[in-house]
Amino acid sequence: MVPVDALRARAVGQRIFDRFQAAGAAPVAADVLQPAETLLDLYGEDIRARAYVTHDPLRGEMMLRPDFTVPVVQAHMAHGADPARYTYLGRVFRKQDHSPRASEYLQAGFEVFDRADPSGADAEVFVLFADILSHLPLRAVTGDMGLIRAAVAGLETSDARRAALMRHIWRPGRFRALLDRFAGRADAAPARVAMLERMRADDPATLIAQAGQMNGLRSEAEILARIKALQDDATQPPIPAGQVAQLDDLLALALPARDALNHLRTLDWPAIAPAVARLSARLDAMEARGINTQTLPFQASFGRTTMEYYDGFVFGFLGSDDAPPVASGGRYDALTAVLGQGRAIPAVGGVIRPALVAALEGAA
Repeated sequence: MVPVDALRARAVGQRIFDRFQAAGAAPVAADVLQPAETLLDLYGEDIRARAYVTHDPLRGEMMLRPDFTVPVVQAHMAHGADPARYTYLGRVFRKQDHSPRASEYLQAGFEVFDRADPSGADAEVFVLFADILSHLPLRAVTGDMGLIRAAVAGLETSDARRAALMRHIWRPGRFRALLDRFAGRADAAPARVAMLERMRADDPATLIAQAGQMNGLRSEAEILARIKALQDDATQPPIPAGQVAQLDDLLALALPARDALNHLRTLDWPAIAPAVARLSARLDAMEARGINTQTLPFQASFGRTTMEYYDGFVFGFLGSDDAPPVASGGRYDALTAVLGQGRAIPAVGGVIRPALVAALEGAA
């Protein structure tokens, strides 16, 4: 027998799904079983660790879908027209280690592919979600992963260090540890120091033999490449203090959106200028659609622990601090390039969790 709460969530989900269709989205579906080998890397470390993966004797590694966006983008890049709007309603599956959160829950989503007006599409999605959720006691938060990515890309350091920081943007603790080390504000871990000392003392053949004993999965070429990378990194000068201070300032930025924009405009920071211009255009588009950007919360670091495919505007509608977001979303232009084999289409979307909406409505 289906629990009453599940029936209520399904009814709420259908209501949201109908609203998305009324906004011009075409209904789509995605198979519950998705090809893991093709898609898992696109989700990032967190979702990879929480995906339900199984082996099919004919189709290989498969997973229960952890979200809809990736398969919807994959289908659109193969067959869709531009512009396009899609909506879906269905269950997603994610393991929950040491958490009371559900491992299977309903999502209603809305995705927009629009090459002509990306800022307008950002505003369209946010305003639609804000309208659907306006009767609930939620707080909206916005951010922009494009600012942080642009700041990291502009650092005066080696390509390897920039790549490491970019890879760990989504893991704030690891990112901070790397930034402190690359800036000369923290010493390398003892194990790393010991490894570098061995590199100075031993010849490559000895190091290869030692590494081979510890990890038989690495080839000699891979071990040598790793040794060279560590040696090269040890010779790098610190990232300039002024750039690190600017990045620290950006990561801590939390102001009403217009105040945040004005603050960013005062910085002499050419690397982030295009991202700041996109933020300005987005806020103008939101204002044109009735959003008060003088009071809209903006946190530059918001979204750093969510889907790793977001690379621009991000948003969330939050209830209590210990609950997952009732709704969240963002821009994922780079994902369309990956799944489109280099052919990219600006895209933005988001999801609402009907069970959380139903629970808030029931508590009202």
